[in-house]
Amino acid sequence: MENERKVAYFSMEIGIEEGMPTYSGGLGILAGDTILSAADMKVPMVAVTLLHRKGYFFQKLGPDGWQTEEPAEWVVEYYAKEQPSRVEVTIAGRTVHIRAWRYEVHGISGYKIPIYFLDTDLAENAPEDRGLTDYLYGHGGNPGYRLSQEIVLGIGGVRMLRALGHTEIERFHMNEGHASLLTLELLAEQMRAAKRTELTEEDLVEVREKCVFTTHTPVAAGHDKFPMDLMHKILGEHVAMKNPDIFCCDDKLNMTYLALNLSHYVNGVAKKHGEVSQHMFASYVIDSITNGVHAARWVCPQLADLYDKHVPGWREDNFSLRYAVSIPQEQFAEAKASAKRELIEYVNRLANIGMDGDVLTLGFARRATSYKRADLVFTDPKQLARISREVGKIQIIYGGKAHPNDTEGKELIKRIVAAAGQLKNDLKIVYLPNYDMALAKLLVAGVDVWLNTPQPPMEASGTSGMKAALNGVPSLSILDGWWIEGCIEGITGWAIGENHRRHNEVGGDWTQDAASLYDKLAKVADLYYHNKHHFYRVMTIAVAMNGSFFNTQRMMQQYVLKAYFR
Repeated sequence: MENERKVAYFSMEIGIEEGMPTYSGGLGILAGDTILSAADMKVPMVAVTLLHRKGYFFQKLGPDGWQTEEPAEWVVEYYAKEQPSRVEVTIAGRTVHIRAWRYEVHGISGYKIPIYFLDTDLAENAPEDRGLTDYLYGHGGNPGYRLSQEIVLGIGGVRMLRALGHTEIERFHMNEGHASLLTLELLAEQMRAAKRTELTEEDLVEVREKCVFTTHTPVAAGHDKFPMDLMHKILGEHVAMKNPDIFCCDDKLNMTYLALNLSHYVNGVAKKHGEVSQHMFASYVIDSITNGVHAARWVCPQLADLYDKHVPGWREDNFSLRYAVSIPQEQFAEAKASAKRELIEYVNRLANIGMDGDVLTLGFARRATSYKRADLVFTDPKQLARISREVGKIQIIYGGKAHPNDTEGKELIKRIVAAAGQLKNDLKIVYLPNYDMALAKLLVAGVDVWLNTPQPPMEASGTSGMKAALNGVPSLSILDGWWIEGCIEGITGWAIGENHRRHNEVGGDWTQDAASLYDKLAKVADLYYHNKHHFYRVMTIAVAMNGSFFNTQRMMQQYVLKAYFR
């Protein structure tokens, strides 16, 4: 069974089940969706991640919107089974013992893919090492903790796979650079097999052939870099260090460059992001495979029943969702109304805000960070209030966590909460705390329009709008990431900043983007209230054109053809 596995998928976070807070947002949810589709398609994959016993935090919002965090405790044994194997890595000269917990993902036909969650909470470890896998993306901004985690994931992950019998893996897929130290372990394996003590070009070629790297962001914070003195202290000496061109950039251990240098296939996560990444790393060949979402996981029950009736087999063949355009509009409208009612009831119970199911409802939920510009819609509050009063009433539902160390992200949430108070006489706005997988499912199905306003070209892909499209929710979005590919104006949704984005310009003028947003929002509101037939037509076409394509089934097919078994 173990030797059947040919692809090892490494990700610092994997969001696979609602009760397991082992993810922070889009990257982890994408990893979960990827594995689900691999299981559906019987791709011989095994996945590796860290356990994160403290979870990605439980978010609380004060009356002013200021975020505080608490550990998200969960019971590992309820979800995963401890494995008997143990492996070791050396961190700062100490031996750190690692165990693995096995969680199985079941595909449509019953094919299973194991995910191994690595854990250092063992009695034989030093106290400071027992918590190394507790906190996702480090603890308190400590780079030594972060680098130690990446040693456990990359080097420890390869060793654990070998200990568990996965000896015939042909491809190691690094989902972002956090796992790129796995290349050092593969080099060590290659040298041992060749009985060499010095690194050769042949070793580098052999390892490159085994490795695939997906880069997910142009944001600098997404590319881990560590000072050389910290690298020597934490990682110790490695034979690859005699060849600093492999891992070093600007005299730092650069996890992105390590992955770039030792991968035979590198890709961005949307066509535009591929171009941006190619510009960032000009001396490398960077392809693109546009992200997707797992259709069956994200379609709400009301619409899933409708698709079963009118598009049988859509789970096995996501592309068949193109036939959603033939679903009778009254049945589609009834299913959508049911999903919206479920969301509005949830919001009103939680926030006591009195939202109305008949009012045009916008959704905005993703990681709270400055480049996402979640407050762009409040650039001119009077204009927003005027649209709600004169064109048609609007209500907005927000959600999303700021990283504990991201003060700007926390201030962003505060600004949105303050704007909600200032505009309460003209439109209802709520910021829901502790955004997670369960809440995401309610939001992407229950709102009428999905709002997305990132600062181009910082949105590498964006998958929340893809989830919305599967549920018949069109996007009102800046032309960046996947939306450049998915937007057909007025047919699958609406573009913000259309005139100056079509020519790949980098935008910096919030005023111009806000003016475009208000113009389009007024048109959307007018359509919603005065031409419901056309509005529902846009909804069904969003499913047929975007839901049928921007899914991980199509994405996984591309990885299989381009990267795994070429």
